[in-house]
Amino acid sequence: MCSSALVDGDVLDDVAALVTERNRIDAALARAVRAAELAQAPERDGQKSMASWLRGHGRLSGSEALRLVTAGRALEHLPALAKAAEAGLVSAGQVAEAARAVTPRRLAAAAERGVDLAVVDAVFTQVATEQPHADLVAVVARYLLGLEPDGPEPDPTEGRRLVFVRHADGSVSFSGHLDAVGGEKVQTAVEAHVQADRPAGDERTRAQRQGDALLQIADNALATGAVPVLRTVRPHVAVRIDLDDLATGQGAADMGFGATISAARARWLACDGRISRVVFGPDGVPLDVGREQRLVSGALRRAVELRDGGCVFTGCDAPSHWTDVHHLVHWIDGGETSLENSALLCERHHTKVHHGFRVERQPSGRWRTWRPDGTEITTPEPLLSPAA
Repeated sequence: MCSSALVDGDVLDDVAALVTERNRIDAALARAVRAAELAQAPERDGQKSMASWLRGHGRLSGSEALRLVTAGRALEHLPALAKAAEAGLVSAGQVAEAARAVTPRRLAAAAERGVDLAVVDAVFTQVATEQPHADLVAVVARYLLGLEPDGPEPDPTEGRRLVFVRHADGSVSFSGHLDAVGGEKVQTAVEAHVQADRPAGDERTRAQRQGDALLQIADNALATGAVPVLRTVRPHVAVRIDLDDLATGQGAADMGFGATISAARARWLACDGRISRVVFGPDGVPLDVGREQRLVSGALRRAVELRDGGCVFTGCDAPSHWTDVHHLVHWIDGGETSLENSALLCERHHTKVHHGFRVERQPSGRWRTWRPDGTEITTPEPLLSPAA
């Protein structure tokens, strides 16, 4: 028993040491991100912000990238907390909690009220280093309540949010928050479909019926065209599948937002008259564009979207509906309006390419990007597992 207890103690000491080291690294990283932001360093790689650079070059999620940027800004205003974090005594989660108190709007409110931010910083640091995480949450909440006793300005749009999370199997979870009036509108629309679809013997749960209702609302909007036109093309469900897989019903297909589905399900979608269909041959050239007889502007854009998936500028994760179709050889210089001479670029990177940056598609289908000085923009190579 004693031997086991000693081993367990050693393991726990290792865990404690690693937590401390992680805290130090998180603090150092946040500070470095802030320094890069102040130096406008992302511009070197054609990015507009550290958040976008971290997503594309650091392969971080959007929320993690934003957390780092926010932490770096917050630590500038909370030097005592920053010092504790750099010593490994304060976690990234605690920094994120304290950061809620030093947003630009709240800093302005504190200045108006004559709040001594050094005192706030000291209190936050003491609680963060000596008490449980929940206590810091409560202290920050009490501070914000004192700073804004009537709550934030009652603009309902400020608190609205909707977040989609795609899982490895292609399924999607989402969460969000709406103000009272916005929530009432959405619930009313969903409930209308719930009540209109109650067949005899229906054994679906309430949650399942509401999920089906939301999907029906989306189906109706897409089918009737009651959605905004994006970049000259009416929004549509996009599926890319190899010709052989479509013919045999074997294999897999990729959808516009990145999900992978079976070839059999892709065939089912292709049979629906409301679905635009673009079939590529092995050389990447469109062989079939649904019922259209030739490649007009809308069909060509759909083909480019399915091939590129989004902005092709290295490190950019802008989706296809944010992009323009760029002529690799400019039209004014004799470039054709064709799939081979096209590339999807978001507005920012389309501008960059017209001001010295360059993108090029390799025979393998991989896109590469060069800076105006001729050096290539690269992202880290994939991490490979060591050989067994």
